Amino acid sequence: MTFLATENLTDDKKPRRIVLHVNFAEGERLNYVLNNVENIVEYYSNLARDMEIRVVCHGPGLHMLRVDSSPVKDRLVNMADGVDELSFYACANTMGRMALAEGKQPEIVSQATLVQAGLPEIIELQRLGWTYLKP
Repeated sequence: MTFLATENLTDDKKPRRIVLHVNFAEGERLNYVLNNVENIVEYYSNLARDMEIRVVCHGPGLHMLRVDSSPVKDRLVNMADGVDELSFYACANTMGRMALAEGKQPEIVSQATLVQAGLPEIIELQRLGWTYLKP
């Protein structure tokens, strides 16, 4: 018995490139994002398919990457350190707005990369053929 509705599509050898869009801060939803990432990694690893997964955080979603307020920090750090195909991106525009509101620059986990603007990053990845997911 097979559970794959797309079984015949897995013969395509092109790398899978997926961008996940995070603009919310609730711990349950952030854990759901990480669950999605784990499922994607497991699925394509089992098929021996190359993949790249980027999680782009902006607005309230930046809390996912903040050292002081991430409800998923430990899990995220472990995943980022353990899965080479996974990367996290923080919106510099959001960080600037948070710095103004809080009077100090927010600190993000060292596993995250800063991009100028989260939404344009997602737009450009989609233009390059990346699959967009909004968990």
